[in-house]
Amino acid sequence: MKISYNWLKQFLQISWEAEQTAELLTDLGLEVEGIEAFESTKGGLKGIVVGHVLSCEKHPNADKLKITSVDIGAENPIQIVCGAANIAQGQKVPVATIGTKLYTKEGEEWTIKKGKIRGEESHGMICAEDEIGLGESHDGIMVLSDELIAGTPCSTIFEVENDTVFEIGLTPNRADAMSHLGVARDLKAGLKQKDIQLELITPSISNFHITNRSLKIDVDVLNNKLAPRYAGITINNLTVQESPNWLKNRLKAIGLNPINNIVDVTNYVLHELGQPLHAFDANKIKDNKIKVTTLATGTKFKTLDGVEIELHEDDLMICDAEKPLCIAGVYGGLNSGVTKDTTSIFLESAYFDPISVRKTSKRHGFNTDASFRFERGIDINSVEYCLKRAAILIQQIAGGDITSDIIDLYPNKEKDYQVFLTYKKINRLIGQEIPQDIIKSILASLDIKLNNVTETGLGLTIPFYRVDVRREVDVIEEILRVYGYNNINFKEKLNASVATTSPFEDYKIQSIIGDFLAAKGFNEIMTNSLTSPIYNEQLEKLKEEHTVKIINPLSNDLSVLRRTLLFSGLEAISYNSNRKRQNLKFFEFGKSYHNYSGQQEENKHLVLFLTGNKNEGSWIAPAAKTSFFTLKSNVESILDRLGIKNLSTVISKSDDFSEAIAMKSGKTEIVNLGTVKKSILKSFDLKNEILYADFKWDEILTLIKDQKIGYKEISKFPEVKRDFALLINNEVSFEDIHNIAFETEKTILKEVSLFDVYTGSKLPKGKKSYAVSFTLKSEKATLTDKQIEKIMSKFKQNFETKLGAELR
Repeated sequence: MKISYNWLKQFLQISWEAEQTAELLTDLGLEVEGIEAFESTKGGLKGIVVGHVLSCEKHPNADKLKITSVDIGAENPIQIVCGAANIAQGQKVPVATIGTKLYTKEGEEWTIKKGKIRGEESHGMICAEDEIGLGESHDGIMVLSDELIAGTPCSTIFEVENDTVFEIGLTPNRADAMSHLGVARDLKAGLKQKDIQLELITPSISNFHITNRSLKIDVDVLNNKLAPRYAGITINNLTVQESPNWLKNRLKAIGLNPINNIVDVTNYVLHELGQPLHAFDANKIKDNKIKVTTLATGTKFKTLDGVEIELHEDDLMICDAEKPLCIAGVYGGLNSGVTKDTTSIFLESAYFDPISVRKTSKRHGFNTDASFRFERGIDINSVEYCLKRAAILIQQIAGGDITSDIIDLYPNKEKDYQVFLTYKKINRLIGQEIPQDIIKSILASLDIKLNNVTETGLGLTIPFYRVDVRREVDVIEEILRVYGYNNINFKEKLNASVATTSPFEDYKIQSIIGDFLAAKGFNEIMTNSLTSPIYNEQLEKLKEEHTVKIINPLSNDLSVLRRTLLFSGLEAISYNSNRKRQNLKFFEFGKSYHNYSGQQEENKHLVLFLTGNKNEGSWIAPAAKTSFFTLKSNVESILDRLGIKNLSTVISKSDDFSEAIAMKSGKTEIVNLGTVKKSILKSFDLKNEILYADFKWDEILTLIKDQKIGYKEISKFPEVKRDFALLINNEVSFEDIHNIAFETEKTILKEVSLFDVYTGSKLPKGKKSYAVSFTLKSEKATLTDKQIEKIMSKFKQNFETKLGAELR
């Protein structure tokens, strides 16, 4: 939310620097996230002066250019080459002098420099109004009043406003602060605690009066629950035109584009007082009748921007005798808005049910300044005041007569909330005793009335606009934020209880593995659990009936919960790939969501993604492409770090992959890894091979939860390595060799590794050669050659017997 400091000063005559005010607002809970300067004319017309054209002659080398001599108040006139058709001797014109910075419509800066144009020197620029930000016209140079003196800075002639704008990160509960008045109220309370007493100056409506009663609009509210208060008034004989500069500057400062004087006033009052308003062209209201009601589902309605939507039966609508005119509190209609031909309006000010507005806004995807405020709750008691304020402003800048009594339908008056506040609870929650007179002063500064005072506490009345203050603890929070969190003393003694937790808590294991992967060059990604239902169509295993759907999705692309982390990871890879980052190593801890027979289920996962090269090329080593075995090595190292051993490997049948394996612990599948299908990659415009591993994290946590951590001393005796070159059948895997070796020798054998594979025409058909290394070590003594030969002989015998292997 943007707040103009100049606008704020209309409510409080504060002389503080903007940074000091921003600090106090932040202390009050209205966090100022940024401060920016605003100039109604970009550049503030600095360096632009009034020039007097002394002479104007045709350029000798160009038909459309003229050479002028211009007095700019300096010792000597300057020569300027000008191409404007309307330039003439004797004119007073705006001149951008050498070094002046001008801005394009897109905001790009450029500087006036001394130069030559078609061989003639030019020492400045005579400007059109759009070139210095004073209008849109570029038909010719801007001609000023003859009464102006040459050399006068243009910034002193035109209404150039300099302002400071606060960007406030407003929390959703602070509906009362969604306006300049609301921020001013808080600022006044904060200043009071610093012994600075300032009066809150609110706009006067004392000169509101009804001119005549010639244009009456009948209003019928058919649903008081959704529209507890509805007010309106008619204004006739007005003129729709451009707003005055002061109003346009106020709106521009907070990022709004001025439209016309009527619409601008409604936007102005919205941001000034927090009350959304809507102006209807009265001539477009059929039979001069307004009905506030709901319509049948499927009713067509064309919005202000020309989009046709179908209404829901719960959407509250503002209608005339024949048709809907406006979605109450959300969006205006195409056939009832104010145009340049409008001469009379019906001005609406109302309070609509926050829940109803929020549902309608989400249902149709409309997020407007009005719905933003109605959804959070506005002040129902200021509806009439804001209506009168807007009517007075419209009369001031658009003319016209107020031509009806105020229609104010408010059948069930809302009452302010009553709360009893105890001193004991204040002291207990804050942890420090605040003097009672300060508490009363803070409450008074927040417009919280004291009904009665007792020895134990205070009876309070909370104004209705403080929708977030309904309980005793809410009042205490208000006292604390105004008193100042920084004013609460720290205790010298800190008490804490020590909790004993298992070393196998999920977050601890995630942290360990996350650090482990980061050390191996992986980057962690965190992707959205909301995703598109289109992704599910790419995998047969992702049945639509098992998908968890969002009831009120923000968009169709975020309408379901993900069933797999694959697609969100591919989105991240695609994003990086499109920015020339091809060598990627990602990991993510996340959840998948499923719906089985009406029961929702969440499953935890760890996923890895690899693509591109596993290392950057250099003079000493060329770049090596990431392969399946790179991924498998990383997977095995993770499982080894977790202490999960004795795994079996099978071919994976998951349709995520073109080629893949699954690792099992017993009968439990704990990880799938392989190459992602090209058909899936195509939909993400990815051409490089993507390697993907999906760990079933819930199963892994179950496997390790009862794991005992042990240790053993490093052996004092050396290890011995022996190699076999085995000629084996093609169907024999290294896993078979590995398992047989450890079945043969369980004590001294420490490791079996494959370091070479050979296949070729020199081998018998159906055969391959594996070069296998065996690491042997005893914990009790140095191994002798006799012991080693005995073990290696057993290996040879078992390989020959069980695998049909031969030594080469």
